[in-house]
Amino acid sequence: MDPVLLDVAGPIKLRWYGLGYLLGFVFAYYLLRWQARKSLWVLPENKVSDFITYAAVFGVFIGGRLGSVLIYNFDAFLSDPSMIFKVWDGGMASHGGILGLMIVTFVYARKNNVSWTGVGDGLCVVAPIGIFLVRIANFINGELYGRAVNGVSWAIKFPASLYTDLENDPVKLSEAFTSCQAVDPSIGEQPYSYLVAQARDNPELLETLGGYLKARHPSQLYEALLEGLVLFLILFMTRIKFPKLANGVLTGMFFIFYAVFRIIVEGFREPDSAMIGVFTKGQFYSLFMVIAGLAFLGYAYRTSKKVA
Repeated sequence: MDPVLLDVAGPIKLRWYGLGYLLGFVFAYYLLRWQARKSLWVLPENKVSDFITYAAVFGVFIGGRLGSVLIYNFDAFLSDPSMIFKVWDGGMASHGGILGLMIVTFVYARKNNVSWTGVGDGLCVVAPIGIFLVRIANFINGELYGRAVNGVSWAIKFPASLYTDLENDPVKLSEAFTSCQAVDPSIGEQPYSYLVAQARDNPELLETLGGYLKARHPSQLYEALLEGLVLFLILFMTRIKFPKLANGVLTGMFFIFYAVFRIIVEGFREPDSAMIGVFTKGQFYSLFMVIAGLAFLGYAYRTSKKVA
């Protein structure tokens, strides 16, 4: 699948990944306005656009980028610090984005003299929609793919996995390129991305390349379902059914459910960085989210008892 949705002009392209973030912010804006209008959020309706702007720029983009570089690509960062600015090479980390949003909501709440956890509760209800859309974009891009699997009817072959599939078989890897060049001589010494782009419009080349790929779990779709759709329904229904919940409960639920879902799906996802003991990095950092979620629930319980 082509990661570019629309070739606007020259280097300007509309990508599915960028569209996922854009639509996530649009949905968040309207849902936060709705919550404010229904008195389900601590901020008034006229503050929504202001808050979304800060959350998008400083929380999601800067936090996500820093998280990707410092958590998953720290060695590369040490050798080339300028890579932190090379957003066109990709790289956003959900854990970094979540941490960034925590900081933004804290600062914004202090500035507006409202409850930090109350601001976070409203944001946590809408955040899974953005997660859902971005995971769908990950699937379209063919990145963050799952582990190799046999006997699963919905398994998918991702061109980006070729080097992972054949990392221990250089002879087979060379054979794959030779076979593809026999079908399309224009490939020559072009980068692998060129081969993939050519295969989109050449069924024979696509079949040849696919013969060297392993079928894998579409883990991006698992994450979109659990971390996105299911988590949104849980939090949204809780918000509607219990409008008087103490501030911090929904934030705690978001942290715990997201972490649990992420830990589960990581078992189906190909590790994209070095393991930490028996855990992938995604699982390891999710453990801290569980602790944070429990802390938010404990805080909500204590504050609700004081009010009572």
